[in-house]
Amino acid sequence: MPVSLVTGGAGFLGSHVADHLLREGHQVIVLDDLSGGYADNVPAGAEFVQGSIVDSSLVGRLFATHGFEYVYHLAAYAAEGLSHFIKRFNYENNLLGSVNLINASINHAVKVFVFTSSIAVYGALPSPMCEDMIPVPEDSYGIAKLAVENELRISRKMFGLDYVIFRPHNVYGERQNIADCYRNVVGIFMNQALRGEPMTIFGDGEQQRAFTYVADVAPVIAAAARHPEAWGQVFNVGSSVPNSVNDLAQAVAGAMGAEGRVKYLPARNEVQVAFSDDAKARRVFGARPGTSLQEGIGRVAKWAKAHGPRPSSVFKNIEVKKNLPPSWASVVATVG
Repeated sequence: MPVSLVTGGAGFLGSHVADHLLREGHQVIVLDDLSGGYADNVPAGAEFVQGSIVDSSLVGRLFATHGFEYVYHLAAYAAEGLSHFIKRFNYENNLLGSVNLINASINHAVKVFVFTSSIAVYGALPSPMCEDMIPVPEDSYGIAKLAVENELRISRKMFGLDYVIFRPHNVYGERQNIADCYRNVVGIFMNQALRGEPMTIFGDGEQQRAFTYVADVAPVIAAAARHPEAWGQVFNVGSSVPNSVNDLAQAVAGAMGAEGRVKYLPARNEVQVAFSDDAKARRVFGARPGTSLQEGIGRVAKWAKAHGPRPSSVFKNIEVKKNLPPSWASVVATVG
């Protein structure tokens, strides 16, 4: 029975990946600090360890105890826009924590290290973004993700650590943290709808993203270790059909049975059009029918309504307050 570590496995994407690994006969250990996920998300049959990848001693003990053959690294604080203002936190969690896992994987002869990077590494390059483009990230989160990609590349060359890198984008689905007011716009909109609040949009809402339902991504990530032809490569994964944020707001309002009120906020510094070409992933892992935005939003709306609204979680330890979007600054000031 293969033994696999899933970091971030209490988050919605990580928990879905853990689900698939269990179905494939893996023994799964989930490591998560619950900063963005919930213990209830961890699938039955997986062993849950509450802790952080930043804790190198804990990471070392887990590797020594379990002898992991595969590492699925999905733990991250994935707030691209906020990452400008929490640089130290971003690099400690998204880069140095990843280095702890890479070091342990080398020292304990892990067979394959599967890493979820991000479309954020491309920055403002023209869409659809392809894997052969030279990444130019526009935010600290993308910089951290690209640094981890480069660490994996040189670790394979130096130490023989095989890896597969995925660059997902705008993934949404059941089990997501709808309380986080900085990331995952689908969850933000649904939580606002449940609370009878207007949906807040930065700028004019014509930003384009390819919103991706979790069931279209998790099986591909889970399958990576079974495809030696994918080792040492980078793959975009997710929908290639872009929609505007305004379109998304309308879809969420319809699925939630809400009025669809929108409050437009001052534009923030963000890439206006970002979606990728997933042809390479389809060639290697096989073509899969994609879930339409309407269908996926409908499924998640049903789940969100069953679980009800949650109070918004606020990041209190802002490191740089200059140019912080006014809506975020007002929330931070309110909580102290």
